[in-house]
Amino acid sequence: MNATDNDHIVWLDEPACQNLLLAGGKAANLSRLAATYPVPPGFCLTTAAFEAAATAGFAVAEKRTASKSFPPALHDKLVEAYRVLADRCGLAEPSLAVRSSAVDEDGLTASFAGQHETFLNVIGVEAVTGAVQRCWASAQSSRALAYRRQHGQKLDEAWLAVLVQQLIIADVSAVVFSANPITGNQDELVINASWGLGESIVGGTVTPDTYLVSKTALTIISRRISKKRQMMVTVEGGTQEVAVPRFLQARPALTDSQVVEMAKLALALEAEMGWPVDVECAYQGDKLYLLQCRPITTLESKEDRTGG
Repeated sequence: MNATDNDHIVWLDEPACQNLLLAGGKAANLSRLAATYPVPPGFCLTTAAFEAAATAGFAVAEKRTASKSFPPALHDKLVEAYRVLADRCGLAEPSLAVRSSAVDEDGLTASFAGQHETFLNVIGVEAVTGAVQRCWASAQSSRALAYRRQHGQKLDEAWLAVLVQQLIIADVSAVVFSANPITGNQDELVINASWGLGESIVGGTVTPDTYLVSKTALTIISRRISKKRQMMVTVEGGTQEVAVPRFLQARPALTDSQVVEMAKLALALEAEMGWPVDVECAYQGDKLYLLQCRPITTLESKEDRTGG
């Protein structure tokens, strides 16, 4: 990769962040949408930064002790980026999400969902530095390497960027599919929603509410309200799964108007991206935020489903 030190950190609202090879799939997708949609502010430590750190011996592998140091020049850039992000968030030390963004992550054929590390409620520049190093290390974890082998991808091309973004302290989180990932029906949207941060849904520790929505009429076809016993919340130093208060467990996580708002967001994103989308979003108060947008990789074509 022909890169300079200026390529080591790029912002979501900069065109350079849309470069898949530089920012990875997750950050590139969000960067493409950041000017139009409610994407929390953030920046990306690029694959060029990862390559420079690895060359200098700072990107560590799984089961090795991470160096307590960090590439000094990159650390200076990270300190400055953290200061600017704090200003954009209007907080001296904002709560941040630090997520991996591999070059082949969130693509049309492989999502890498859950294969690399994510750290939530990271506060302070030194905590961000440590989270970045652990994200780098996850590129060589046994789990991520096994996933690469399964999908026929080269083990020595795990170029990893890291997305550092304001954490939305969600009241309700949801995963929205602009096509039905179970039946393959592209005339339906599916919304899974639950209380707190979305990791409980993604990690499968809660049975979320499920809404089936007509794409043409934007009406709710069916709803299944689950007893939501667990939710992920922020605590000092990170996150913790706690019991949902009893009076909320059987209450719908979304109002009908919120279901429709999420459905409209997914439809707009599908049209923007040109493929059926798997969207992570969250409400903080009355505002809906877009947290992630990737292709649905489990859809089969109609011919595949019918054997035609």
